[in-house]
Amino acid sequence: MEERKHFVLVHGACLGACKRLDDEIASISDYLQPLMEFMACLPQEKKVILVGHSYSGLCISLTMENFHKKISVAVFISAYMPHYKSPPAALIQEYFNRTPVESLLDCQFTFNKGLENPPTSALFGAEYMKTVLCKRCQLEDLELTKMLVRPTGFFVEDLSKESLLTKEKFGSVDRVYVICKEDEVMKEVFQRAMIEDYHPKQVVSISAAGHMVMLSKPEELCQILLEDIAHK
Repeated sequence: MEERKHFVLVHGACLGACKRLDDEIASISDYLQPLMEFMACLPQEKKVILVGHSYSGLCISLTMENFHKKISVAVFISAYMPHYKSPPAALIQEYFNRTPVESLLDCQFTFNKGLENPPTSALFGAEYMKTVLCKRCQLEDLELTKMLVRPTGFFVEDLSKESLLTKEKFGSVDRVYVICKEDEVMKEVFQRAMIEDYHPKQVVSISAAGHMVMLSKPEELCQILLEDIAHK
């Protein structure tokens, strides 16, 4: 009998079911604690397929560094995909350099390190969710997303440290990138720039997919995860 594959799905920024208060999450270590604890509890011989969406591309990358022997493949879905040669925060800086301020609409940001640096936290606005984040989603999915939204820190200072990722650990895990071709948050050109720089093992695309692809194209995404990735 073929061994059953297990997926670990990690949500992006400003969403999710975290029950901790925001002021209790002061560092990237605090933010990642539930994921790290889960991975640590897996048997040594157990390997999972680790999937990250959007901001959580950085989260799964740090997890790859710490638990590379427990991950069969890491999947980046329209996500930050860092390289071990640069601090992960470099991608956050590049994203905001590429993103016009006016395109962020009614999102709320804090700039504890000054306006010349990337924001320290964000909260999606209702108009942004409707016209950008959840573009191509059904109305009921938009309303569900509004119920889950919460402020999230970017932890740029933590992610700016050198040698957070290494070739020997992080670099040893196979990576797959899933491009969302109509993404208005992580533009396709930015997704392809990361692919060009960091060379994942496999690249797949979903046509007419917005940023919240798990809502706008769930069947297509599921097919990629189950058929194109899990069975390889």
